[in-house]
Amino acid sequence: MNSSVVIATSNPGKFAEFRKSLTAIYETILSPTEAGVFSLPEETGSSYIENALLKSKYVAHQTNLPAIADDSGLEVNALAGKPGIFSARFGGILSDSERINYLLKELDGVPGGKRDAQFVCTIAFFLPSGLSKTFTGQVAGEILPSPRGKSGFGYDPIFFCPELGKTFAEATKDEKQRVSHRGKALKSLITWFRELT
Repeated sequence: MNSSVVIATSNPGKFAEFRKSLTAIYETILSPTEAGVFSLPEETGSSYIENALLKSKYVAHQTNLPAIADDSGLEVNALAGKPGIFSARFGGILSDSERINYLLKELDGVPGGKRDAQFVCTIAFFLPSGLSKTFTGQVAGEILPSPRGKSGFGYDPIFFCPELGKTFAEATKDEKQRVSHRGKALKSLITWFRELT
């Protein structure tokens, strides 16, 4: 088992998902704050890969530890792929529930069957030596007209996953992790890591 890794996120929900998946590989899984990093760089990249690499590289160099970061987003086909890489900032500075309402207003008048969307996640693994590797996962679904469920975070209450037959916010953490974009990218990372060792 490897010693320590830093998960370059300030999102507690994401951190919990990473920690749950990586405990079989790493002895100690640290948040940026636990590793002495009190702010993360702005996501100035033009893609999920660029943003994930930006954050993981920064944290790896600040801590001299391996770092893992992700960038993820919701791509709604009726909105030409928006909000995409701007998912966390879509509509400005809003709470999750306000951001959901903003997205639903943008989709006002778009009928069911035309509200298909996908969550996309790219995870970047970065070593202080400069070695890096990226992994991408996605999951298809549909945007519901109103929120359902209390679990999860972000857009989970309005993202209906046909494979589960429910929204991500109605799913258990294990159900969501099994089919989600982040879960798929994490599985690829873990498989790659085990092949190396």
